[in-house]
Amino acid sequence: MTVPRAWAAALRVAASLTLFGAAAASGQTPAAAGGAAAAAAPARAAQCGACHGVDGHSTLALGPSLAGQPRVFLENTLIMIREDLRPIAVMKGQIDGVGDAEIVALADHYSRLPTRAEAGPRDEAALRRGEALASRNLCGTCHLPSYAGQPQMPRLAGQRQDYLAHCFAQLR
Repeated sequence: MTVPRAWAAALRVAASLTLFGAAAASGQTPAAAGGAAAAAAPARAAQCGACHGVDGHSTLALGPSLAGQPRVFLENTLIMIREDLRPIAVMKGQIDGVGDAEIVALADHYSRLPTRAEAGPRDEAALRRGEALASRNLCGTCHLPSYAGQPQMPRLAGQRQDYLAHCFAQLR
């Protein structure tokens, strides 16, 4: 019996997520679970820094900042990108062949970086409109009232405005 490509990818993701759960259940930190992959994470993070900023804060238009994002969210997102379940053109080929342990180590690295508010002037009127919209749509229910995110929910606080606008437009 031939397994459809989407099913095969879903099975790979399930196996990968099982690895994460096993490490957590055993009480191991992502770095301990990854061993050599954890040691390789800084070199990989340097590559990621070209777009996402060396400190995890992107300065590129439409580039998401990764600093302070929840570790599990980053792990899941990277696995989905790698398995082409979340196709992102600019990421195509960037993490092909990157193993689960290295993804865990990368996610751990970025989740530990400090967050900061986006630099530059704020449009107060747009901020008020956004607050009202977030309140109406109950965004704080999943992303928390502080918008710091939860294990499988991204942090919105401190994210680039252009990136957030791009993401919200895709939800319409």
